[in-house]
Amino acid sequence: MSASAAKVSKKELNSNHDGADETSEKEQQEAIEHIDEVQNEIDRLNEQASEEILKVEQKYNKLRQPFFQKRSELIAKIPNFWVTTFVNHPQVSALLGEEDEEALHYLSRVEVTEFEDIKSGYRIDFYFDENPYFENKVLSKEFHLNESGDPSSKSTEIKWKSGKDLTKRSSQTHNKAGRKRQHEEPESFFTWFTDHADAGADELGEVIKDDIWPNPLQYYLVPDMDDEEGEGEDDEEDEEGLEDIDEEGDEDGEEDEEDDGEDGEDDEGEDD
Repeated sequence: MSASAAKVSKKELNSNHDGADETSEKEQQEAIEHIDEVQNEIDRLNEQASEEILKVEQKYNKLRQPFFQKRSELIAKIPNFWVTTFVNHPQVSALLGEEDEEALHYLSRVEVTEFEDIKSGYRIDFYFDENPYFENKVLSKEFHLNESGDPSSKSTEIKWKSGKDLTKRSSQTHNKAGRKRQHEEPESFFTWFTDHADAGADELGEVIKDDIWPNPLQYYLVPDMDDEEGEGEDDEEDEEGLEDIDEEGDEDGEEDEEDDGEDGEDDEGEDD
């Protein structure tokens, strides 16, 4: 092949390759545009589904209310139901100090109410019997989500009785004993009512609404870990006792065999 022919062949190959690239890029661009159109349809259906799901949630939220009311009436017959439930819940119990638990023994009822449209927020009400800590019969905290999606919260001001403000006592305990104590008491549970710094990430509110409120009985019935540990220790002691008895029995058996062997030798000697 001549040099000029080789040059022509290379030019043809390059032009064909460039043409393929242009076709490929055009096809890719068209594919991207079609994907965008399909994605818009998916997004439209997702929005429609969200609206339908919200309607269903609103419907069943109303249907659940009589059952929540009946459940509250039954719970009222069980002493210390709510404090036991909170103490048994792993996330809530981590927020409770000893005095918080004492105060929560006067908690008689908890109610979670989602606003009618559901998506704009909810309220948690804590009903208390007469107690030595504060004057309020009801402590509430509300969570709101405005039209622009900005979260906010507000709550009842706690009217503490003289010398009984657990939020201040918790702070003073930390300041005075912080250097001496390696294990710190958690900040008072009741500081939650005054904490509005990040309403959109209120973990305790979400836990009560989404985990505890739907089925508090499952946490009330959680077995006491101390009792379980005690039973486990008793089982271990029983097993150890059985092992000792087995060992003693084996030792006695070996001694009996030795005695039988000696008696047998004596009998043989007498026969001789």
